[in-house]
Amino acid sequence: MKKLVVMVVLAVAILSCNKKEPVAENIDYSEDSITVPETNEPALIYNPVEYSPAQISDFLAEKDNDTLYVTNFFATWCAPCMREMPHFKEKMQELKGQPVKFTFVSLDQKTDWPTDVKNFAEVNGLTENVVLLDGSLLQEEFFSSNFKNWDGSGIPFTFMRKRGQTDEYMSMMTKEQLDTKINSFK
Repeated sequence: MKKLVVMVVLAVAILSCNKKEPVAENIDYSEDSITVPETNEPALIYNPVEYSPAQISDFLAEKDNDTLYVTNFFATWCAPCMREMPHFKEKMQELKGQPVKFTFVSLDQKTDWPTDVKNFAEVNGLTENVVLLDGSLLQEEFFSSNFKNWDGSGIPFTFMRKRGQTDEYMSMMTKEQLDTKINSFK
């Protein structure tokens, strides 16, 4: 019975965001006059890492260091998830070099991992920050053992931890909300 309840909750979470097809602009890049300078740095190739629920739980666990871990659960088809992403990217740039680690956990269907998730990660420069989680493997105890408030009923969901201090936010975050929450860990 628990598995049925968890599956129903997960199905509701997935269906709570409207799946929308990405809008492609009709732009002809063939006559683009921008020249990209050559660099000796290697190109960031998207090499996806799939985590099990147990590995995500380990990742979310308290660590004995001064790093702030910001973990955002999202899906590429979730419009609120995509609307908040520029705020995260901006904050990542602002905090570059500081002890803050941003991780984006994709709950997209496995069939979308090599296409939609890969494209999202590459286009947004998040190839090193996106990890994959098969949502069909999530059980009720995953949520109850990792979070105070999130039961998996919707996304986006952001979990922040620095040592024993945590913060959970269910819903899309504005830039101001993200700034306030991150600043509360200083």
